[in-house]
Amino acid sequence: MKTWHYALLVLLGGCCYGALSTFVKLAYAAGFTSSAVTGSQLLMGTLLIWILAIFSKKKKLTLPKIGKLLLSGIPLGLTSLFYYQSLQTLNASLAIIFLFQFVWIGSLFEWIFYKKKPTMGKVVSIAILVIGSIFASGIIAGGSMEMTWQGTLWGMLSAITYTTFIFLSGSVEKDTPVVQKSALFTTGGMITVFVLSPPTELLHLPVLMEIAPYGFYLGLLGVVLPPLLFTIGMPHIGPGLGTILTSAELPIAVILSSLVLAEQVSMSQWFGVVLILGGIIAGNLKLSKTKIKSSYLERESTL
Repeated sequence: MKTWHYALLVLLGGCCYGALSTFVKLAYAAGFTSSAVTGSQLLMGTLLIWILAIFSKKKKLTLPKIGKLLLSGIPLGLTSLFYYQSLQTLNASLAIIFLFQFVWIGSLFEWIFYKKKPTMGKVVSIAILVIGSIFASGIIAGGSMEMTWQGTLWGMLSAITYTTFIFLSGSVEKDTPVVQKSALFTTGGMITVFVLSPPTELLHLPVLMEIAPYGFYLGLLGVVLPPLLFTIGMPHIGPGLGTILTSAELPIAVILSSLVLAEQVSMSQWFGVVLILGGIIAGNLKLSKTKIKSSYLERESTL
């Protein structure tokens, strides 16, 4: 696969996350609680990925490696818990802005752990994305919104854990088959959610059957596909560009809220969506130029 193929996979993973808010709102409208929604998402997602793992390539793993992969799934579970907690005291537009800070946190992680200082092109791309996120969230069109320190704290924690998961998906046990690795990631995330916020409602069969369709879609889009796509693509493009590509989740969330939930989207929000898409394109153009230059230098060195 070419580098842009891997970048496309990571982009699709971000789009999957963007679709989650629509299904979560539909589940809330049906009367389900936050713990039931989160629990069903992780439960169904883990079941789906393990069914896929049965028919996929696997390798024998030592207990320490299994433990490492399970622990690496903790940020996946924490992100859902922290983000939904922030929604308890923050307007949804503000909460997603805090989650969206993973865009620059990813480049910061890359700088700290990989010693790769962000290029000017990447800084410009991130600046476009952050400005676009402010417009797309509806803050400017909606006027003043109440902000609480609790919601701010949970929102920033969700951004940090989301970035951590993206980072780990591309760096932990790279030689482990993709599906097997994702299955262990999601299992770690499910255990985390069940321990910290037990979804006791799911113990009642009627409730479990009613929420199952929502859990299926949330599990597929939020638990199965993103870890799978990130695990394939992230090692080839790095967490810095990876977090830029996953920022596609915000415009997807805005578009689906308009089409599916019939929510009114202002012109300033659409402007923000265009800015975010522009930032993603700018980040990819930088990637393409770098790869072209590297290929040229490689060819020159062989002559």
